[in-house]
Amino acid sequence: MNNSATNTARLLGAGLRALLVLTLVTGVVYPLVVTGIAQGLFGDRANGSELRAGGRVVGSSLIGQSYDLPPKKGQETPEPDLKWFQGRPANGLGANSVNTRYKLLLSGATNLAADSKDLVGQVDDAKAAVVEDNSVPGWTVKPSDVPADAVTSSGSGLDPDISPAYAALQVHRIAARNGLSVAAVEKLVEAHTTGRTLGFIGEPRVDVLELNVALRDLVAEH
Repeated sequence: MNNSATNTARLLGAGLRALLVLTLVTGVVYPLVVTGIAQGLFGDRANGSELRAGGRVVGSSLIGQSYDLPPKKGQETPEPDLKWFQGRPANGLGANSVNTRYKLLLSGATNLAADSKDLVGQVDDAKAAVVEDNSVPGWTVKPSDVPADAVTSSGSGLDPDISPAYAALQVHRIAARNGLSVAAVEKLVEAHTTGRTLGFIGEPRVDVLELNVALRDLVAEH
């Protein structure tokens, strides 16, 4: 074998060894180390911030859910199950897209301008529904009581949180539907209200899934 062929063989051998080492380090060792660190130090976040109830995973604290009644025959949009706290509207990219009612392949907002007649109509309809759904004997909700997050979807359409104001607006309805005292439900909301991050970032918020899991436990106790 001449020197040229020998050098070529050596280079190919060195290249193959480098490929194998890099494949082992970056394709096996590094992923295992990162996964181990993530599971050991941040297991909950690494697994998707799962929430469990009744011994099973019921969702993620990072993604909103809908709480609806089973749709009736011929009904396109199911009615909300009013024994549960309701989250923000999840209009997503519009009624004709795959991104609706939290059953999502994509995420995004409606992209409608603030003065859009369609958006104004959606907000007005949503506000009327919130007033009607949350007004119970002895407690009447006024349109001026309805906070913005009760009638508008988030930018992603996946927001799991509502404002304390929207949670408080639902308290009397939740108490009436579940045979609980208003004071008990108010205490539940207070216990599941998270303040601003580091005391100044963002706004106070209530995770709807976490709140409904706690509500189910409270109802089971009574």
